[in-house]
Amino acid sequence: MKYVGEAPQEELATGERSTRNKVARSILDHGPSTAADLAQRVGLTQAAVRRHLDALVSDGVVEAREQRVYGARTRGRPAKVFALTDCGRDAFDQSYDKLAADALRWIAETAGDEAVVAFARARMAAQVETYRAAVEAADPESRTEALAKALSADGYAATARSAPGPQQGEQLCQHHCPVAHVAEQFPQLCEAETEFFSSLLGTHVQRLATLAHGDGVCTTFVPRSSPTAPQASQTTHSVSASTAGRNPA
Repeated sequence: MKYVGEAPQEELATGERSTRNKVARSILDHGPSTAADLAQRVGLTQAAVRRHLDALVSDGVVEAREQRVYGARTRGRPAKVFALTDCGRDAFDQSYDKLAADALRWIAETAGDEAVVAFARARMAAQVETYRAAVEAADPESRTEALAKALSADGYAATARSAPGPQQGEQLCQHHCPVAHVAEQFPQLCEAETEFFSSLLGTHVQRLATLAHGDGVCTTFVPRSSPTAPQASQTTHSVSASTAGRNPA
């Protein structure tokens, strides 16, 4: 990754750039994080991490947010978390977003929205066997985690965790999406991915939040139950503010 907005060579030592890239990468992999979390993960003091965060914020790579609190709010101000901006995410991939969006727009104009849906499903079908092998090799209770690891190997920086509150299930979180900018214009890509997760995991899943909608992470709810026949998936962005928020993992 080339550091976004990096200062001239004489103003920023190689070690400084490397450390700031490491901090930004940790946010990409784990989602919006506090300075304390980052300090522990990258092996620096909080003071050192805050210095790097100040530089990343100044360059538009990272932005500060109020931490989402689940359940009863405790006394005191919520902790501040740091999340990657669109500019920050762009630094981690070399996707051809405009070309992809132009191609999908042409498909929609010449063959209709149904053709865009067919393309999105065909794109996911081309990836299915690699993910299916990982999921089927895992124990039923570990399949969401196995899928998260397979997605991470493809650059999605995915994690699996228990869902908060009374929900009996897990949240599959993708902290990075190579096609997020294109999906803003063509949500069919997100919908096909959700259908794909449902088919792989053998259960109805529910999309709670997406990077394409401006959330801090793509979040999919996977109910904790014995595998059943795949059902039609559902995309429900409206609950993201109350359940997934911008920092579910």
